[in-house]
Amino acid sequence: MWPFAKGSRASKEDTPGKDQGKEGKEDHQLLEFGVTDRLREFVRTFTVDTFKSFPLQDDQPADADGVGVESNVRMDLTEWRERHATLVLSKVKEIAHLRYVLCPRHLKERQFWRIYFQLVKSYVAPYERHAMQKARMQKLEMESEASPHKAAIEVEMSESNKRSDSSTALPSKENCVLKDGINGGDRQVDPKIS
Repeated sequence: MWPFAKGSRASKEDTPGKDQGKEGKEDHQLLEFGVTDRLREFVRTFTVDTFKSFPLQDDQPADADGVGVESNVRMDLTEWRERHATLVLSKVKEIAHLRYVLCPRHLKERQFWRIYFQLVKSYVAPYERHAMQKARMQKLEMESEASPHKAAIEVEMSESNKRSDSSTALPSKENCVLKDGINGGDRQVDPKIS
């Protein structure tokens, strides 16, 4: 039945496909970035004191603001961590509220995320490690696919360089002898060639 037909009231269950595809993709993305139900429950236990009392040595020099404009997450995070942080902020309202309360009054943005990732290390480390391995494999695959093509281009370039080198080479003694024979034996030395 057409969902917009006059007099019909379509619910989510009546229009399959589109919403299920989005939900499945979103669930896959959450899992890929380690935002599991277990992690969400753990993050919900965090309090202001959890962050304030965390023993953090600020061994990294402070820089400018460093907040990403698009995602409103620290730009000094890895791409994976930045995406994880964005997902956690959108799915766990408690951590978003803590961040609002703590930054920048009590903690710098950098400190907040360093503490957060220290606290959730045992929850997200396997997912982050998997993402790094996957990225390495993709990079190696791209390099291996590009290397035969690259080698062919390099060979072609070196051959064309050899051809152009021979055409622009300085005249050799043999060439001078040939010229001498053509000019009737009068050899004139060009000062530019010598």
